[in-house]
Amino acid sequence: MVQKTYYKTKDYCKVKFTANFDNAETIEVLGLNSDWQNSVNMSKKKDGSFTCDINLPKDSQHEFKYLVNDNIWLNEPEADGENANEFGGSNSVLHV
Repeated sequence: MVQKTYYKTKDYCKVKFTANFDNAETIEVLGLNSDWQNSVNMSKKKDGSFTCDINLPKDSQHEFKYLVNDNIWLNEPEADGENANEFGGSNSVLHV
């Protein structure tokens, strides 16, 4: 799940990512701001879900994927869309 919080006086949007995948021990978000090298680690909650917050520039578009347990790439089911990627799959798309 992706929740967006816009601020009238700020040039960014706070985006909260929440994910809950079976058997997940770690989840990272990759691709935000076109950065596929540096991940955003999600924190595991008591209920087994994972969350993280990140500020992204307003009026921007981001492709991203979740990396689960360091070896499973998954998309966000509630993303704003999907774009094909160079590996024959797709990336989640977020419009901010």
